[in-house]
Order: sequence, then C-alpha cells, then structure tokens
Amino acid sequence: MMQFLVYLQFIDGYHRTSSFEQTYRCYSASFIEKPEIENGDKIIMPASALDHLAFLRIDYPMMFELTNGASERVSHCGVLEFTADEGTIYMPYWMMQNMLLQEGDTVRVKYSSLPKGTYVKLQPHTKDFFDISNPKAILETTLRKFSCLTTGDTIMVTYNNKRYYLDIIETKPAKAISIIETDCEVDFAPSLDYKDLGKPNIADETQNKGKFNPFFGTARRLDGKPIPAVYSSRHKNKHVPNVNALSSTTSPSGGKLVFGSNFYRTKETGKEEMEPKREPTEQKKPKFQPFIGRKYSLRN
Repeated sequence: MMQFLVYLQFIDGYHRTSSFEQTYRCYSASFIEKPEIENGDKIIMPASALDHLAFLRIDYPMMFELTNGASERVSHCGVLEFTADEGTIYMPYWMMQNMLLQEGDTVRVKYSSLPKGTYVKLQPHTKDFFDISNPKAILETTLRKFSCLTTGDTIMVTYNNKRYYLDIIETKPAKAISIIETDCEVDFAPSLDYKDLGKPNIADETQNKGKFNPFFGTARRLDGKPIPAVYSSRHKNKHVPNVNALSSTTSPSGGKLVFGSNFYRTKETGKEEMEPKREPTEQKKPKFQPFIGRKYSLRN
C-alpha cells in the first residue's frame, strides 16, 4: 500500500511540473550527418528531453524558446528528433548566427506555446529576391519546413544554389507565432539595398531657395476679380513626371504576397501600345499641267 502511494506522488509530481527548461551545449549540423536541418528551424535534442516532456501537459507539435544569456538573444524553434548526445543539441548554423552562438556555447531551451500566426512582414536583404520567377512557390516550400517565426530573426531561402536572407520585421498576433496549419498573410518591405530614385534632392532645394526669382508673385485686377494662376515653362517642368526615370526603377519597392494571384505584373508596356498608330497617307493625285504632250507638224 505504501509503494502504491509513493508511485502516485511520483506521477503527480511530474504533472505539477508545468514547464520544461534545460541548458544544453549547442553544435551546428556539420557535427552530425543531418544536413537537412539547415533548411528549417528544427533542432535535435537528447532522448532524456523526450522522457521529461512525455509527462507534461503540452501542445503538439512541440516548440521551444531559445535564449543566449551572453548576448540576450531570444528565438524560437521546433524539434526534429531526439537522437542527440546527452547534454547537447544540434541546430541549423544560420540559427546559431542569429543568436550569436559559437560551437559549444550554452543555450537555454524552454518549452513554449505559441499562437497561430495571421500576418508576417519580411524584408529581403537584396533586391535580387524579387527577380525570382516564382517567389510565391519558393517561399511556400521554404516555410513548410518551419514551425514558427520570431520578430527580429533572419531566415534563409535557397533557390538555384543561391541563398537569400530575409529579415522578419513584424509578426501578428505576437512577436513569436506558429505557422503550422494556419493561413498567414505575407507582406514584403523594400529590400535593404533598395534606393528610392523618386525622392527630391535636398541639396538642389536649398540652392533654389537662395536664388532670386524675378516676377514671382500673384497679379491683381483693379476691379477685384480673381486672376487664374499662370506658371512659366520653368515651373511647369518641375511638375511633369519623368517617364524615363519611372520606367528605370524596375525592382519593386515592396508588395503584398497574395496566394492564388499573380505576384508580378507586366513591368513595361509594349512599344506598340505606347506609340500612336499612324494613319495611312492618301496618295497624292497628279496636278493638271497645261501644254504638255508631243509636237506635230502639218507639212509632214
């Protein structure tokens, strides 16, 4: 009878433990033959962690909060399997770079329950990401290997043996969200190397302010009636949009990715649409010219 009561207290003690928090030494995927973990946000944990988590009332799939105490960097991840050596975890190298971790550094792993995401805003590092033929499909394929997203992290997208990095600058409804079995709206911010050519030059504006503009003002009639404003050709040119400048900025500054619609629209209209159609010119009729013809004589 006493052994039965002790067993109940032992099980009840695990049920009262409402959280999982352990400190491990982290290593990248290069230490094991698991290169596939580089394409997602899942880590490999030891088997003892699974034994502990089995007695907790947790939600599946399991997600964890990672904390680097030295740099105070916080991120979130999922778990792929429980085959790591005791006291160690293996994680993607890009995730270690996000958290400023070196091989063998300690990281705190804590179980976390994240809300399902509804919105995420991404910012590519380079504008080359927008040149991908189908970024919607590439992004969908990449995010299927992720379980959660955290504001402030940088994720990696691989396409044609080229790596593209995207910053997560906003997530809703929380700073860390789950993207498993949820409809999440994705928005894009201008890339980090994007330059807005449409902004006015501040130096030119300051120079123009100091110049003297003759006959600059408003005219008045003697009868008090208003006079429509008349601008010179010099001022009109300032307000005319530069078509060449607008067409040269072909890279998008940002946009919303709506699944099921075309992400890219036609960037340049054809020459046939821009050039007006020329009407066929009428053939000119010959004018009447008098005294034109051959000469004849009555003698012969």
